[in-house]
Amino acid sequence: MKKREFIKNCLLAAGGMSISPDLLSGRYSGQVRNKNYRLAMYQEESAKGVMCRICPNECVLKEGELSDCRNRIVKNGKLYTMAYGNPCAVNLDPVEKKPLYHFMPSTTTFSIATAGCNLACLNCQNWTISQKSPEETRNTELMPDDVVGNTLKYKCKSISYTYSEPITFYEYVFDTSTLARQSELKNILVSNGYINEEPLLQLCTVIDAANIDLKSFNDKTYLKLTGGKLEPILQTLKTIKKQNVWLEITNLIIPEWTDKMDEIREMCKWLYANGFSDTPLHFSRFHPMYKLEQLPPTPVSTINKAWEIAREEGIKYVYIGNVPGTHASDTWCDKCGKKIIERVGYRIVSNNIENGRCKFCNAVIPGVWE
Repeated sequence: MKKREFIKNCLLAAGGMSISPDLLSGRYSGQVRNKNYRLAMYQEESAKGVMCRICPNECVLKEGELSDCRNRIVKNGKLYTMAYGNPCAVNLDPVEKKPLYHFMPSTTTFSIATAGCNLACLNCQNWTISQKSPEETRNTELMPDDVVGNTLKYKCKSISYTYSEPITFYEYVFDTSTLARQSELKNILVSNGYINEEPLLQLCTVIDAANIDLKSFNDKTYLKLTGGKLEPILQTLKTIKKQNVWLEITNLIIPEWTDKMDEIREMCKWLYANGFSDTPLHFSRFHPMYKLEQLPPTPVSTINKAWEIAREEGIKYVYIGNVPGTHASDTWCDKCGKKIIERVGYRIVSNNIENGRCKFCNAVIPGVWE
């Protein structure tokens, strides 16, 4: 094994590898150039300006104004995306980091992000890029064909649109995903789910898997914590499931914000009632970040209680993240109760799923396993 490959494998086991621009089949651009502008999809003219219809914010912008997500601008009476082919983050990640536990385990995904987000979460761990414009970040010029080429070069099985908010670089995601499909690569959306129905339906034609953040089950909390609303996210979950895109859900438990057990139970009841009992649910532990640095980390006992509630309410595959050494990072067969995938961090120690079935009792395990 070559030295570079050895280092790559070690870094992936630890949680990922950031790729230097000089190792990519693209080049460092430093800032937004006109070539990174593309006519935005889903725009409409109105008496007050140009409306962006990608997400529920539906920004109405006059000439020269930026959208709430900071990467759309009106020029000459038309809406343009500024985030096309200029990612500010490019990494190789284990797919388990997304997190996706039931989708092509042990494979590597080529992860990209541009600056911008349509929410303003107080706890954002990637605020240095999500709360910025592409003009404020160090970018690499990487057009869709370059992304696909690098994905193949590094022997990844998928491309992940992640870290910031891929809905805000929608055109870049859609074109790259379309091209990736031609090379038999999978596409993964890691998103807050804050998107309108029509653009989501089009995106679902090229996306293979998604992890959606369900940040709270209280509309007032959603507004105060993120600046968004709950209902569009619930609709996104229903749509993704209906379109047969593999789906997993993440719920970050934040002390004093989203740690109310009655709301967690209500959330799990809703998931069960709406057909998500087979959908993996990841409870993630909060660590002090961004505008919530004054809060303590989530007590492990709180995370464990949420896990118990989800199981009580009929959610079959419940996981705990950001808590080393927990049994709740493993996958257990819902039929025979045996451990079928054992994980240490993002590394899989053993896998007893064969042809999508439990090796011990032959029960079908929901997911995409090959």
